[in-house]
Amino acid sequence: MIRIHDLSVRLPGFSLKKVSLSIQQGEFFCLMGPTGSGKTLVLESIAGITSISGGTIIIGGRDVTSLPPNQRGIGIVYQDCALFPHLNVKQNIYYGLRYHGGLSTTSAKRCDDIIRQLNLSRILHRSVIALSGGEKQRVALARALATAPKVLLLDEPLAALDPCFREEIRDLFKRLHSDTGLTVLMVTHDFTDAHSLAHRVAVLRNGKIEQTDTIPILFKRPATKAVAEFVGIKNVLPVRIENHLLRIGDMVFPYEGKNGKKHYAAIRPERIHVQAEQTGRQMKTGYWGNLVSAANKGLTTELTIDVSATRLKAVLLTRSFSKMEIQPGSSVIVSIDPHDIHLV
Repeated sequence: MIRIHDLSVRLPGFSLKKVSLSIQQGEFFCLMGPTGSGKTLVLESIAGITSISGGTIIIGGRDVTSLPPNQRGIGIVYQDCALFPHLNVKQNIYYGLRYHGGLSTTSAKRCDDIIRQLNLSRILHRSVIALSGGEKQRVALARALATAPKVLLLDEPLAALDPCFREEIRDLFKRLHSDTGLTVLMVTHDFTDAHSLAHRVAVLRNGKIEQTDTIPILFKRPATKAVAEFVGIKNVLPVRIENHLLRIGDMVFPYEGKNGKKHYAAIRPERIHVQAEQTGRQMKTGYWGNLVSAANKGLTTELTIDVSATRLKAVLLTRSFSKMEIQPGSSVIVSIDPHDIHLV
């Protein structure tokens, strides 16, 4: 449905570097990356809002690279909604129709259906200034859908919402996508959004695509050190491989793969097992460590542990950590299953 090939944009101090993406018909696709990586620039290039320096943009088999925004069949919703403050809710929703053939019987029925589906009927004549964050997002979404786009672009639409509204709008996106089968490309930096909504995700960093994959593979098997760090793997450590042994600092693990050119071991903090010193005799293998700090995160507690010269991050359920009756300065024993070590 959407094919981007070697998309390049040059701006003062930043550029997109030959970004290529392929998004299938009816897919909910997420584009993720740290702040300043160029995510919104990709979206605005697809929408025709930003001039590109090179590459092609294909939507529904049609080359739209040189077409103006209103001829691309795209709807876009921004983080700040970008509603017109001098227009009421209904006027905002119908605004785009003037650039798509005006109001017709078909478009009027479509707008009525959208208004009903998004539960906006009771606020149609209200000023958008008086709306809540969740209401503004629903109005912005209705305006984007009113022109019957082939593709819906979402630019961090949940980032500015309170948690209760965020869950409400996330569920709304999921329901709308299921009901309409619309092709959706959403920019987000929120992992919950990606896990809840996306079929696949791409990670953009410094204007380049680092990895495109399904959600499980991206989070369990990141392709690069940068992606591993971005998806929350807090243990990305230098590694040495020799004679079927994998060495991380003073820790040694069996390794059956090829030596290759992998330079880092990525270990998710929840896959590091920790026991207090007094129960350490129950463990067949492990390494002595010193608990440096314990940060209570509510349901979980994040531990910082030094094992010789290697600093590790581990995550335990707060209830389990409390039962261990340890504190910073305590000796602990750390164990890691070799299968939980991913090389990048």
